[in-house]
Amino acid sequence: MKQDIFGQMNTLTQPASVDAWNGVLLGFLAHSAVTPQHLGTVLELEPDFALGHAVKGLFMVLLGRREMLPVATDALATAQSAMTRQPVSPREALYVDALELWLSGHPVQAAQKFENVLRAHPQDTLAMKLSHATRFVLGDAEGMRRSIERVLPAYAPDHPGRGYLLGCHSFALEETGAYEKAEIAGRQALWMVSDDAWGLHAVAHVHEMTGNAQLGLDWLAGREAAWSHCNNFRYHVWWHKALMHLDLGQIDQVMDLYDQQIRKDKTDDYRDISNATSLLSRLQLEGIDIGDRWEELADLSAERTEDGCLIFADLHYLLALTGDNRADATAKMLGRIHRDAAQADNDTTRRMADPGLAAAMGLEAFGDGQFAAAFDHLSAARGTMQLAGGSHAQRDVFERITIDSGLRAGRLDAVERILDDRRSKRAGQEDNYALARRALISSARSGGDAQSVPAE
Repeated sequence: MKQDIFGQMNTLTQPASVDAWNGVLLGFLAHSAVTPQHLGTVLELEPDFALGHAVKGLFMVLLGRREMLPVATDALATAQSAMTRQPVSPREALYVDALELWLSGHPVQAAQKFENVLRAHPQDTLAMKLSHATRFVLGDAEGMRRSIERVLPAYAPDHPGRGYLLGCHSFALEETGAYEKAEIAGRQALWMVSDDAWGLHAVAHVHEMTGNAQLGLDWLAGREAAWSHCNNFRYHVWWHKALMHLDLGQIDQVMDLYDQQIRKDKTDDYRDISNATSLLSRLQLEGIDIGDRWEELADLSAERTEDGCLIFADLHYLLALTGDNRADATAKMLGRIHRDAAQADNDTTRRMADPGLAAAMGLEAFGDGQFAAAFDHLSAARGTMQLAGGSHAQRDVFERITIDSGLRAGRLDAVERILDDRRSKRAGQEDNYALARRALISSARSGGDAQSVPAE
């Protein structure tokens, strides 16, 4: 047994494998691009390291891609086999259990396994981050916050994971509406660990949610080193910067960021497609000509109609398919979501049923110009959209489509109530998007036309 950087004992046998494992731990927390190489080194040096195989599998399921599930299943089988040859600690076994639950469609129970680790080993920062990541996918902001606040007292100022813990705390605080505390925690996190991209982006979320785009740009300016080392998470930070420029009406900067950073690499990772499709949707809602940018996203999304790993991913694929008028692929996606929703027998399919089905039907209707139907469907999904996962900022694209479909359908009172609710969740602040929609409502009520909202 060897001790890792966070003070946890692992069934490793060589100093070199401990060094590589520490690289995995720190890399995962920093969203570092080199993390897979470190994990490959660990498993090469220690082929019977069950925890390493379990973590590989967990990384695979968190990618939210159907073709990664066989890789994760193989990792689980390898981990279980390794446990018969090299006994593991109860702590390590819980990670294997968590992977098995994830693969059986029960990420909620998987998160509980991480909590079991943390009850006995609160300083295990790996379990903290995996619980955080799982709850993020599940849309469980309150659970994220409770999990972190339970273990916070166990982290001394010199604990190597404390900065990353604070970054996660910052994000959980922001997602539960504690914006002032979130900004303090995020700034402290980045002061403690300069590569904490998650903490940096949590502060960007604070500025997004409080309508302070210029402060957000000021925060990101000069801090590129905090996210330049990242895996594809770096595209997401650039996406935040683009949102800030969009709110300020700086469309040239938005387009430049889209082409030079956000879609510089034409990947098909659902998170990268989510960044791109939600940004293009926002631009189109403002009447901006986006050229042929939907096409490559729709080509990739048309290949994902049978995926069904995450409703969050499916809804963003639908943005691309409807944006590029891919009626056949849209119908395929809707058909598959209907089938999954009819099962509703695990955490994933239950989210396909609610909020997924109504939201998907709303996006299809919006793409077809059926704004009253779109508003009805999207409004029905709105109360449970958090269950789709992601952040408030990410889900806001669906809120905007709901609002704009309502405006185009003439549902002024209902739209105004949504705008009021949106404002209440943003510390009473409004961004320029909301102010512009309120102006449209005011104009319509004084004899103008609510449908003068920019059309696609």
